[in-house]
Amino acid sequence: MDTEDFWSLVESARADDKPFDEALVDRLALRPEEAILGFQERFDELSAAMYRNDVWAAAYLIGGGCSDDAFMDFRSGLIALGREWYEKAARSPDSLAEHPAVIEAAAEFDDGAVFYEEAGYAASNAYERLTGGDEDAFDEAWDRRQDGREDEEVEPDMGENFDFDDEDEMRERLPRLASLYLRQPAHRA
Repeated sequence: MDTEDFWSLVESARADDKPFDEALVDRLALRPEEAILGFQERFDELSAAMYRNDVWAAAYLIGGGCSDDAFMDFRSGLIALGREWYEKAARSPDSLAEHPAVIEAAAEFDDGAVFYEEAGYAASNAYERLTGGDEDAFDEAWDRRQDGREDEEVEPDMGENFDFDDEDEMRERLPRLASLYLRQPAHRA
């Protein structure tokens, strides 16, 4: 699946009255198995592109901390926000401070904005529906698709490493998100 088809599918699901993940599953389940696998491949590429320290720092602020698993959910959530917000966050994770859900969550001390685990499973859920409820069908098809491809793991370039617990550092790197989530000035010794 090419990038335009991918984002078109995401945007059409976002426009539905249902929760995004349900609408996405509905749309994917109407497509052939190969298209569902192609969607997952593109999803994984876009998620991997956001595997960066600056994005993780944004997730850390928004979520009040952020484990490895939660960071995967955050990257799924960035995709679920749609192409415009995904690309804004890719250019500058601090731009998420302008997203209405992030602003609202910060005001309500809600640490769930952007994190969207279910979005990461839309392709497997659609594949399961398409194949009559076979829970293993997606994994088996995925393994067949990946068979013969280079399995060389390359360490991602996450950018500069820094301390997410250092409030001064976070204020410097992500000033708008820090102003929403770090309400008290950092204490200086």
